[in-house]
Order: sequence, then C-alpha cells, then structure tokens
Amino acid sequence: MTTVALIVPVHGNAPTLATLVARLASALAGRDWRLRFVDDASTDASLGVARRLAAAAPNVSVTALAANVGQHRALLRGLADEPGAGAWVCLDADLQDPPEAVPGLLDRLAPGDVGAVFAGRRGDYERTGRLLTGRLHRAALSRLTGLPPDAGAFVALGRTVRDALVRLQPPSIVAGIGASGEPVVSVPVARSPRPVGSSGWTPAARLAQSARTLAWAAAHSQR
Repeated sequence: MTTVALIVPVHGNAPTLATLVARLASALAGRDWRLRFVDDASTDASLGVARRLAAAAPNVSVTALAANVGQHRALLRGLADEPGAGAWVCLDADLQDPPEAVPGLLDRLAPGDVGAVFAGRRGDYERTGRLLTGRLHRAALSRLTGLPPDAGAFVALGRTVRDALVRLQPPSIVAGIGASGEPVVSVPVARSPRPVGSSGWTPAARLAQSARTLAWAAAHSQR
C-alpha cells in the first residue's frame, strides 16, 4: 500500500490542529498515511499543540522552524523532510482545505498518468477583494505555465513532481509544479472561509509574493 505523507504548514493555527488530525484520520481510514506539521515560527500555542498531537500519535511529526519563512518555504521543508512516501499531499492547517477531499485527490493521482492533482478552488471562501487578486494572479500563472487556472497549494503530488520541488526550491510550489514539466489536472473542491484566525498576509506581502512567483515562473517556464 502506498504511504501518503501529508504536509501541513502551521502559523497561528492552534485552535484547528486537533480537529484537522481527527478529520484526516476519519477521511483516510484504511490508508497508510502520516502527517508532518511544519510550524513556521508561530507566535501562538501552535507548536505546543502540534507536539502534543505528535506525542499521542506515531504517524504525526513536527518540524519546527526557527524563523518565519512563509507558507511555500514551509511546504518545501516538509516535502524535504518526508522523502520516503509514495505520494504527498499539501494542505492548509486552518480547515479551508477540507480533509475529506484528500482521498479523491489521491484516487485521481493513483493511475500515474499525471504528476499532480490540484484541488480546484470552488465556493465562497475568500473576501471579494482578495478573491479577485488571487484570480488575477492564478490567471497570469496559468498563462505562463499552462497550469489549470484554479490551481492552488492544496494538491496531491507524485514522486517526480515532489523531487522537482525539492530540487528547484521555487517561491511557490504551484509555480514549481508548472516548471516540473509533468502533466497535471485539477478536480473541483468546495472551500469555506476559515473558521478561526487569518492568513497573516498583508496586501503588500501578497503583491510581493505574486511578483516573485510570476517572475520565477517566467524564467523557468517550459512552454
């Protein structure tokens, strides 16, 4: 049975971590899976909660970063720390990415005809202004890379794409998947607003990350 490694970046998510583990355990019953939290220098109790969950479950691990590096760098660190799996899934800790959708992503990845399966964004999960900004960014990234326009960081990966991400160290794993040259697909997954907390991103930080990502994608595009 293929071992699935779930990579979850954590920053200020203490209230949702236990629920996330419980929902993943239910959704992935019967599968061989493990979960790695990557605590991105949280300033709340997230690291302590993650460590308590890891102490109670042998398939839960924690990587603690000394400095805040952002969601995508945290994901890359988690992927590097889980080299021995057969498939990888990246998802957020705040429950916007529904754990119940993970089996569907894995089932679509299993035939091996694609290197990654994105959970295509559906549902009213963002404020209108942020949603428009995100759509513009994804449209530009899609034009540069050929990725689906609804591609995001909730994604299942095969080995070739995972290894490419670890090697390339892109500013965004989405752009890195596009640069891997592997075929990809997206499947629709409804999202809801996060139940608690916020992303911590300022508009200026979002624009800067978008600019870095698009410049990197333009330089590494295989189109």
